[in-house]
Amino acid sequence: MEEQPVQAKSGSPDRSLIRFLTVVLPQVSRELRRWERYTVSAEWPLMQQASASLSRKRFHAQGGSFYALYNFNPLYEKKLIRLIVALQTISDYLDNLCDRGGIYSEAAFRYLHQALPAALSSAPVGEKDYYRFYPSRCDGGYLKALVAACRECTGTLPGYAAVEPEMLRLASLYSDLQVYKHLHPHVRRSRLKRWFREKAAPACPPLHWWEYAAACGSTLGLFVLCGLATSPRAAPQEAQRLVRAYFPWVCGLHILLDYWIDQEEDLREGELNFVACYRSPALAAERIALFLRKALGQVSELPHASFHRTVVQGLLAVYLSDPKVRAQQLQKSAAMLLRAGGAGAAYFHRLCLLLRRFKVL
Repeated sequence: MEEQPVQAKSGSPDRSLIRFLTVVLPQVSRELRRWERYTVSAEWPLMQQASASLSRKRFHAQGGSFYALYNFNPLYEKKLIRLIVALQTISDYLDNLCDRGGIYSEAAFRYLHQALPAALSSAPVGEKDYYRFYPSRCDGGYLKALVAACRECTGTLPGYAAVEPEMLRLASLYSDLQVYKHLHPHVRRSRLKRWFREKAAPACPPLHWWEYAAACGSTLGLFVLCGLATSPRAAPQEAQRLVRAYFPWVCGLHILLDYWIDQEEDLREGELNFVACYRSPALAAERIALFLRKALGQVSELPHASFHRTVVQGLLAVYLSDPKVRAQQLQKSAAMLLRAGGAGAAYFHRLCLLLRRFKVL
């Protein structure tokens, strides 16, 4: 008999959403407050960036923690929340450090991102100086504490050995992207293109370099593997199957939607925006719709397809309910994407609009 995750047993997406809103999100808030305590000391220069990432990007940890419902034993739900929040906090914090004006050091970015494999590896990691080439160094032990929290959590998951190789592979792609994306504007595109040619396997679907980069920039593949690791019967083949479904389609959809609604903001701030790489807004919407169709098709073939379908439709709902859509006059394309996402996407979109009205989202 096939082992079922808790969410699949519950059957109704409504029940999962209720649990997410009433149980998971309050736990996420407690975890975020735990890390916010590190930011109160003014004598740690890097804590300004840590505080900014926690306050401005908290929705990343909140959304990612939906995967706490993709567990094969309810005893691991809290552990998954702690792991996902810590892992996403590392990602957001390092992104802030790399975005810091005037710093374009590839060596500095590479050393900072050694924190990710350290957080996800079961092998011993010695004392690492993640700030070796970074101009600021004193963080009061913040980054090492985040790494330690991830390692403590992964060490308790019964199926982690089965997912670890795929976790480390996705983390490596994510780190590469962050390093090259934050280089000087004069060189970052050429470095990203070269990296794409070197890394994209021949079996990879035909993608533009910026679409591949977008897929590498999502942490959703890591989170779904965390959920699988709660099963003592997890096998490497299952982890590989999940990754094939999520990468590049679900992960790419995630980040392309994020960039799609941030076009105006990124143009104003001089940031590289992957959606702006398309020749026209119409082509951008068309390609995002392709990623949506491929994502829905891929997850429909997975075990527990209803959970993964909810994730894909939820991505549409969260991003397309953002006020930036109306501000940039993207409503027509958003409506097209919602229709392509099906009845579930429309339902979740209405729910997100309501949650935004009451400032829950």
